[in-house]
Amino acid sequence: MTAKPRLLSGMQPSAASLHLGNYIGALMSWKALQETHDAFFFIADLHAITVPQDPATLRENTRLTAAQYIAAGIDPAKSTLFVQSQVPAHAQLAWVLNTLTGFGEASRMTQFKDKAAKQGSDAASVGLFTYPILQAGDILLYQAAEVPVGEDQRQHIELTRDLATRFNARFGETFRIPEPYILKETAKIFDLQNPQSKMSKSSESPAGIVWLLDDAKTTAKKIMRAVTDADGRVVYDREAKPGVANLLTIFSVLGDVPISSLEEDFAGRGYGDLKKALVEVVESTLGPVRERTLELLADPAELDRILAANADRANEVASATLADVYDKVGFLPRSS
Repeated sequence: MTAKPRLLSGMQPSAASLHLGNYIGALMSWKALQETHDAFFFIADLHAITVPQDPATLRENTRLTAAQYIAAGIDPAKSTLFVQSQVPAHAQLAWVLNTLTGFGEASRMTQFKDKAAKQGSDAASVGLFTYPILQAGDILLYQAAEVPVGEDQRQHIELTRDLATRFNARFGETFRIPEPYILKETAKIFDLQNPQSKMSKSSESPAGIVWLLDDAKTTAKKIMRAVTDADGRVVYDREAKPGVANLLTIFSVLGDVPISSLEEDFAGRGYGDLKKALVEVVESTLGPVRERTLELLADPAELDRILAANADRANEVASATLADVYDKVGFLPRSS
């Protein structure tokens, strides 16, 4: 029997609730991938502290994120679902990889340049600068064959591949060279108030974000007030009708209906009809996720137990890789 290919992905606990873009763009794919892969999914709390965090809020958001992963269908019995900081090898391998990364190479990472431009280079931390190297360590620790990422992360995967190749050439075969598993572009979800921008926790208006933990009335209000246009026709045209295209994409993915069928169903009907039908589809999907999340949060000790057991499983794999790396770079082992 052929072993399943190993896969790794994660998200930061940077908000109390994940949003619809996270659900469609990542969690739905992860749920399917855990059936075909030896899947490792983590809450990237080490990455989260590259920007200032309130410690109590970070802890709370980490639990909240884990609960939403499980509620959305990530099964800790099928996947290894863990908190990044609970596996020390992530930070330890990142330091070794830092020493193999050129300053110019790290400087060319477009995400750092974009974030530094927004914050100002003096406000951007060294942690933000070396973020892609920690990300490389995350992936290489688990000898992942595939890494599901959006197109905007492709450059970071290329850096990971370069660092793995460099280490292997210098110290001998150690790391598997991972392949990017680029998530479908059609699954990208845009802001309801600004459909030119991806739905994001940093959106200008909270009215543009559908949070997984929003109550049904709040979600319905946001969808009914979503920006459309004056044309009135329910037709998918990403360039000319971005707001309508976004609503159709959400409907198509969550309702498992081709966009062409939706265009036929809503031909001659207004945007109000589309939005009302979409409210029902979104609530039928997110309602159970919200309820299950609240159930899990009602018993934090059990949630922490699940995460600890999964961290043990992750640590077993990660520690074996790190021990091999430490041996090859020449670190003196601690005597027992």
